[in-house]
Amino acid sequence: MASVKDLKTRITSVSSTQKITKAMQMVAAAKLRRAREAAESARPYAARMASVIANLAAGVSADGAPPMLAGTGSQRRELIVVATADKGLAGGFNSSIARAARDYIAAQIAMGREVSVIPVGRKAKDQLKRLFGDRFVATLEAGVPSLAKAQEISDLISQRFENGEADVVTLFYNRFISVVSQVPTRQQLIPAQIAGAAPIIDLRGATYEYEPDAGAILAALLPRNLTTQILAALLENQAGFFAAQMAAMDNATRNAGEMIAALKLIMNRTRQAQITKELIEIISGAEAL
Repeated sequence: MASVKDLKTRITSVSSTQKITKAMQMVAAAKLRRAREAAESARPYAARMASVIANLAAGVSADGAPPMLAGTGSQRRELIVVATADKGLAGGFNSSIARAARDYIAAQIAMGREVSVIPVGRKAKDQLKRLFGDRFVATLEAGVPSLAKAQEISDLISQRFENGEADVVTLFYNRFISVVSQVPTRQQLIPAQIAGAAPIIDLRGATYEYEPDAGAILAALLPRNLTTQILAALLENQAGFFAAQMAAMDNATRNAGEMIAALKLIMNRTRQAQITKELIEIISGAEAL
């Protein structure tokens, strides 16, 4: 059995850990509010962009559609972008994304497709490196979500698509639902999916004439839409990460409290046993005299 001194040392250590987890919980809660506002603010813009593209695509023939909308006509080469956080201590937030991506990648390889991977975030790189490290074409840190970061990822995707190194581009990230719910999401970026992506804008019987034509406008808008969808996903990821971290640190703080209570109980019992033993020794010695 551990001595009273050892138990006191353990209690002090757990108390220090509890202070750290409590501080991390408060920091995550403060950052979550801003991240949640940013994610919710990006959703209407991304949805409206999808609506505009859906309306433009409705007036373009299959032959005149830009490659980002029509695709290459093949699905043999697929580029998979897996977005996680750079840091951990957030429960199953990062592992849920990596698990969904890992299963999907394995399924595509089994179908005979050429799969390449771009991990965005150190945790994505770490969790996918062992199985699919030879398929990495670039590795990026998630950092702070910004238009510049989304543009960097978008440019890398566009370059590989234009060079014929990818026919399909798929993005994995966690969609923020609530503080206790973040859903791993798979979204096809190229060819752009417009069916069901957003409600069609009601023109109330009016018609538009485009100058230049709708195909040219689509060709200009689709790269911007790619950047917009990536930015929205990064913002969703950040909000989900802080929510998961706040919940994980709250659980850790409560677990530390329960452990401290249990250790104190054991320490008190050990101290009482020592006192009882000493009293018995004193009484036994007195009786011997």
